[in-house]
Amino acid sequence: MTIFDRFKLDGQTALVTGGSRGLGLEIAKALSEAGAKVVICGRSQSSLDDAAACFAKRGSDVLTFKADFASPAVAENAFQQCPGKFGPIDILVNNLGGRGCATPLQEQSLSDWQAAIDLNLTTSFLGMRTIGKALIEQGRSGRIINISSMNAFIANRGIGGRSYEAAKAAVVQLTRTAGADWAPHGINVNAICPGLFMTDANKSWSDSNPEVIETMLAAIPIGRAGHPEEIGPLAVFLASPAASYITGSTFMIDGGYTLW
Repeated sequence: MTIFDRFKLDGQTALVTGGSRGLGLEIAKALSEAGAKVVICGRSQSSLDDAAACFAKRGSDVLTFKADFASPAVAENAFQQCPGKFGPIDILVNNLGGRGCATPLQEQSLSDWQAAIDLNLTTSFLGMRTIGKALIEQGRSGRIINISSMNAFIANRGIGGRSYEAAKAAVVQLTRTAGADWAPHGINVNAICPGLFMTDANKSWSDSNPEVIETMLAAIPIGRAGHPEEIGPLAVFLASPAASYITGSTFMIDGGYTLW
């Protein structure tokens, strides 16, 4: 086996939540290019169709599953349906998440808090429980990649909605504990913590809150925001045999923002 063979995902099926746009789409495209059969989940049929068209232009296929994973009940049902619909899942990427609410903590309602926790943490738990349980029962190895955030370790300046930081920090610890618990079963669990990437969502945020983005950009040692496609290679590495001795780890990809 050559060094490049260790990064191939031939014969693997990957499920990417929130995979129809942004960083999730870039991860899905990278996994597909490495040889995996990819299933992307999203709540909007139009975004799923756009993603499928993007794959078609690249000469590759993608499977789509429409569901609103922001709802725990819907997400739980969807995770249970996916293996029956697409076959056993070898790689789970829990990418779904977002700040959503930017209300200061002292003014945040309980319902907004719970919605943020569900979106950024509960959905990852449900995916891990369902897919991880299936892997254990079937005696198969697998990879779980949780997308956290650099905000798991810092309080981002100029933004409210601290439920996001709390949830993303919990995702990191969930990754560590599951990595320890499931290592004997051959299931590697790791997390990626992105910094500022100029996805469509962040471009929109920049239009309405330019001072926040400018402050962040000024604090990035590399001197720029990340390009969305730069996250794909890291996801491929963690999903591949090349990362077989890594579990419970967290990988920062933020241009050095958290080094200061």
